[in-house]
Amino acid sequence: MKNIVVIGAGTMGNGIAHTFAQAGFTVNLVDLKKANLDRALQIISKNLDRIIAKGNMTDEQKANTLNNISTYTTLEECAAQADLIVEAASENLDLKLKIFKQMDELAPENCILATNTSSISITKIASVTNRSEKVIGMHFMNPVPIMKLVEIIKGYSTSKETFDVIYELSKTLGKVPTEVNDYPGFVANRILMPMINEAIETLYNGVAGVEEIDTVMKLGMAHPMGPLQLADFIGLDVCLAILNVMHDGFKNPKYAPNPLLVNMVTAGKLGVKSGEGFYDYAESRKAEKVSKMFAK
Repeated sequence: MKNIVVIGAGTMGNGIAHTFAQAGFTVNLVDLKKANLDRALQIISKNLDRIIAKGNMTDEQKANTLNNISTYTTLEECAAQADLIVEAASENLDLKLKIFKQMDELAPENCILATNTSSISITKIASVTNRSEKVIGMHFMNPVPIMKLVEIIKGYSTSKETFDVIYELSKTLGKVPTEVNDYPGFVANRILMPMINEAIETLYNGVAGVEEIDTVMKLGMAHPMGPLQLADFIGLDVCLAILNVMHDGFKNPKYAPNPLLVNMVTAGKLGVKSGEGFYDYAESRKAEKVSKMFAK
């Protein structure tokens, strides 16, 4: 497995492309907007500079990593030689189904189709392809180059061969793959999102303020980041989308998103990426906070 296509140049997509390229794979990064691709390469370059500053990479290794990445605005330009395509588009079922239909049509027969979805059914996604045995979930954690975990999610028809290939590939990337079955939210978000939602509920009910809630969880529970700050970092729109998937999937009111979360997303307060969420992120503070994540 040498040729990797990554669809989506956002936070997760550029992180996944970075990780594969740094491990020596040939990476084709695809996004509809060239501006997104240019921004992704700038972010990858800056993150590589941080690794160099910590003494864990040379300038030559940085150059090699960047040379491993090519960018395209259409999948048609780069899918024909792909061994693996990783979809990292928005957490939207209709969009993912549309992309997977296209992936299935354009990719060679032996190509594995993976999704970085954090909550949507792998079985549902695979159902629109003619290769459901080769469809699998690779849920990377953010920031991808730093976080070790990859949830490997098997759909109903995912073959053992596909699972084994992706499991071993994840180890090649320096990750710790963990086998998970196909249920809404998988493991990470089935546990994490209700906690974030409950933190929002606690704020909504006036029990404590934003910083006080996060302080309790950081100092009292030894979490590196409070749940409200983490929600900002993930993206409040992403949190809302995941909770909606879980609520629809389980039909259980405990997964219903808090009204405050719904209102904030409706108002465009999405967290770090929009400049404001539970915390205020001016451009200078935004860069500083993201930089600290990579410094850990």
